[in-house]
Amino acid sequence: MVTQYKNLINGEMISTTDMLDVVNPANEEVIGQVPACGQAELDQAVAAARAAFKTWKKTPLEERRAAIMAISGAIKENADELFRLLTSEQGKPHQQAKGEIYGAAAISAAQSTLELEDEINEDSDARLSRTRRVPVGVVGGIVPWNFPVMMAIQKIVPAMLSGCTIVLKTSPFTPLTTLRIAELIADKVPAGVVNIITGNDDLGPMITSHPDIDKITFTGSTATGKKIMEGASADLKRITLELGGNDASIVMPDADPKKVAEQLFWSSFQNAGQVCIAAKRIYIHEDIYDELSAAIAEYASQVKVGDGAQQGTGVGPIQNKKQFDRVVELIEDAKDNGYKFLVGGETDPSGSGYYVPITILDNPPEDARIVAEEQFGPVMPLMKFSSEEEVIERANNSEYGLAGAVWTADAEKGVEIAEQLETGTVWVNEFMHLSPFAPFGGHKQSGFGAEYGKEGLKEFTYPQVITVKKDNVPA
Repeated sequence: MVTQYKNLINGEMISTTDMLDVVNPANEEVIGQVPACGQAELDQAVAAARAAFKTWKKTPLEERRAAIMAISGAIKENADELFRLLTSEQGKPHQQAKGEIYGAAAISAAQSTLELEDEINEDSDARLSRTRRVPVGVVGGIVPWNFPVMMAIQKIVPAMLSGCTIVLKTSPFTPLTTLRIAELIADKVPAGVVNIITGNDDLGPMITSHPDIDKITFTGSTATGKKIMEGASADLKRITLELGGNDASIVMPDADPKKVAEQLFWSSFQNAGQVCIAAKRIYIHEDIYDELSAAIAEYASQVKVGDGAQQGTGVGPIQNKKQFDRVVELIEDAKDNGYKFLVGGETDPSGSGYYVPITILDNPPEDARIVAEEQFGPVMPLMKFSSEEEVIERANNSEYGLAGAVWTADAEKGVEIAEQLETGTVWVNEFMHLSPFAPFGGHKQSGFGAEYGKEGLKEFTYPQVITVKKDNVPA
């Protein structure tokens, strides 16, 4: 029997007559059903959030923190159930699913410690002027399918901490774990403060255009982000957009191939490459290209592709059929153009499950689709470079600017190169490390605004300046 899940609206778990099927990408079997919310259910959730905002914005900070810690505790206490459910709907291996669940609990707790203190602008004989931060109101959150739990927490926690209330829409591909969390926290958060709903793609534009939603926070593709920005412009909603990336890694000639090969592999292939900050273009200096590319290919041959619920799986399936078809199309395009493959390149769209073999290309041209486009799958192009100036120019030659990395034995040189990359985040000798205390956001077409840290928290607030004329000074 297929389990039916419910939405969280105004502190209650509710359902709808129409339901959506949720499929396990490892075998394409239906594993759950969720409500297909429409305008009526959205209006109900927004009304609940609007009513709750009147009280929540006045709730003391310590009480808001306590509610966030209750969410963190519920996730951690039920982690074993949650990570298995996450694997079944998203496809990622158990170990990576554990990382997402425990990471969501840890980030909730860490972000709850943030605080936006008043800033004194003037304290003179004439007046006292200070800037305080006030919550924007009702937030509409829209979450993708690659990290459904982490991205949900990334929106719920700062909204709550700032004094906002939120209506969160999950991806229709991966709603189950988030709805199970909703059930676990329904009695731990005041009614209406957090509302979690599900629906088809048409629910997103309803959220963006809803007149009683004050801010949109979205994680997903750049194309959809542009539509959200356009829709939000009608009533000047505040927006935060964390969008696509075509992230470049630069490997300098002094890097040790034996030490960095495994790290470079996982910088591209974690979560089957379905990570906005994954290394999607790897530039290797010509002096070590042959040795390092061979080491990466050798390591790749040891990694098992399969069902994320099976022991030993390192790379799971693509999460959904649409993305699977896109990745297969990019691989076929590379084959049609005669590009050389170091690993993989063969696909079987007729098989059960959305599996793409680990695929590594050998020095394709800069204008190849697999280099110029964000692949968002287990496909890695390796390219040679000869000079620092050349590789920086190539790395920056993208409409995206989300993240990047530099690998070198000389950390100072790594920082020098990092400062020339046109991205919001750059790592030197590591990858994908995000801190709840450091802002994360993109440059160019990779986003608008920031998440995490105090900068991310400010996104959910307005600045308000209060100036007091002192009594002892003549008018």
